[in-house]
Amino acid sequence: MSDTAPAGPLDGITVLDLTAMLAGPFATMVLGDLGARIIKVESAEGDMVRPSARLPGNDDPKGFGGYFQSINRNKESIVIDLKSAGGKEIVRRLAAQSDIVVENFRAGVMDRLGLSYEDLSAIRPGLVYGCIRGFGDARTGRSPYADWPAFDVVAQAMGGIMGITGLAGGAPTKIGAGIGDTVPSLFLATGVLAALHRARATGESQFVDVGMYDSVLAVCERIVYQNSYFDENPGPEGSSHPLLCPFGLFPTTDGHVAIGCPRDHFWAILAEEMGQPALATDPRFRTNEDRVKHRARTEALVRDWTARLSKQQIMERLGGRIPLGPVNRAGDIVTDPHVAARNMLATVDQPGPGGREVQIVNTPIHLLETPGGVRNRSPLLGEHTDRVLAEIGFGPDDITELHASGVVA
Repeated sequence: MSDTAPAGPLDGITVLDLTAMLAGPFATMVLGDLGARIIKVESAEGDMVRPSARLPGNDDPKGFGGYFQSINRNKESIVIDLKSAGGKEIVRRLAAQSDIVVENFRAGVMDRLGLSYEDLSAIRPGLVYGCIRGFGDARTGRSPYADWPAFDVVAQAMGGIMGITGLAGGAPTKIGAGIGDTVPSLFLATGVLAALHRARATGESQFVDVGMYDSVLAVCERIVYQNSYFDENPGPEGSSHPLLCPFGLFPTTDGHVAIGCPRDHFWAILAEEMGQPALATDPRFRTNEDRVKHRARTEALVRDWTARLSKQQIMERLGGRIPLGPVNRAGDIVTDPHVAARNMLATVDQPGPGGREVQIVNTPIHLLETPGGVRNRSPLLGEHTDRVLAEIGFGPDDITELHASGVVA
């Protein structure tokens, strides 16, 4: 991948990225995939996920592993000591030339550094300042948990999604993907782009605040109306759906398939293929509401049929006729022709000992005229420090002095 790839729709937008871990970097990754220039500010130790999932033998202190590579592509890295006066001045200069600032520090950190929304927007009118915190920022509504630290697992637990995930009647279960981080990231990317649209029209700055708890709750919207409408308190539901049937996972001889037939004409097709066409008119199963009332029997009928066939056999019989698909693992996904056709894998260089080309997931946002996507591998720690400093007015002697004093690296 290289920067000769077609520019994305955010080409010309500069984002000052003061994020770490997953939630913040995933948001700026989305903006970078869409063509924005992302200048990532790191400490001398670097983003704490840099060492995660390294190739064997790669212990380069400025390097990175798969975790960092996957979500920090299309970014430049500059190392700054934010606690130093000189470091703060560099951030102010960068903010003055940026359209968007994104950070995911705990509440109050940027305020204490003198780099808050109010501080930076005074320097750069029209600045969009976005943040992700576990429980939001007091500027938009102070949570009693505002000062608590949070990770993905906490957001999943408190936001409600863990409470409805797991075997029916069993213990709550964490979702494998870090949606407590990535869902807030997507909301933040949407929010800062909306704010940027307004800033371009009015010249006014705006603060964009996304809470991890809030975001998980937002995608669990169903549990709230179930509670309000029916006084229900939903728990783990297994792979079924409380309002749709059949709708979930069913066993095969070599794994599982997902089948969703809440629409009655899909159910009729499935019943025919199962060799029981009368199920389509049986009053116990004719409509989705009927099937929900007789969920256990409906699911048993489907389960008994799928369990005698392989995933491929079921796909050959019903693929394209009803909503269904095999439960894939990574090895299945990377060889799926859909993934190739949709350009969903990007190949990038993995630098350092044992370095080679590796695959990461590409952007799922496809634009016909300005496609964007992965253009460059993730940066080595401080790889772009000197170049970025030169761009904001520091001369060679100044840069040498900044390095010598430890303000940058």
